[in-house]
Amino acid sequence: MPSRPAKELQTFPNPSPQRDYRIHMEIPEFSCLCPMTGQPDFATLLLDYVPDRICVELKSLKLYVWSFRDQGAFHEAVTNRMLDDLARATRPRYMRLEARFNVRGGIFTTVIAEHRKRGWRPSVPVTLDATPAGKPRRGA
Repeated sequence: MPSRPAKELQTFPNPSPQRDYRIHMEIPEFSCLCPMTGQPDFATLLLDYVPDRICVELKSLKLYVWSFRDQGAFHEAVTNRMLDDLARATRPRYMRLEARFNVRGGIFTTVIAEHRKRGWRPSVPVTLDATPAGKPRRGA
């Protein structure tokens, strides 16, 4: 039986819940309808999150994104709704959804929405020296 769009997001246990790590997804085929004209709007979605106990399953995410194809939605509303749904399903430590909509009427629109688990603070990033051992840095 062929796949169908679905609003239900499936999850699975985080294989490394003891560690903060980032999951990055690029979803280049998002589409919905302009609520004013009914014309299609297209966007690339960039989803980044630090999972807590559960992660989103990719096929269900694909079907979820597909479920917006025939729905009218303002860019701001659909981006925030998707973030709310994803955060509710996965309860991440941190999640950021960036929706980069294609040009419409000469205007590119990017909407960015974020969610943070109460009390979560990101780890301080470690910066490693990229200079091979034993070689002096330029200008040294």
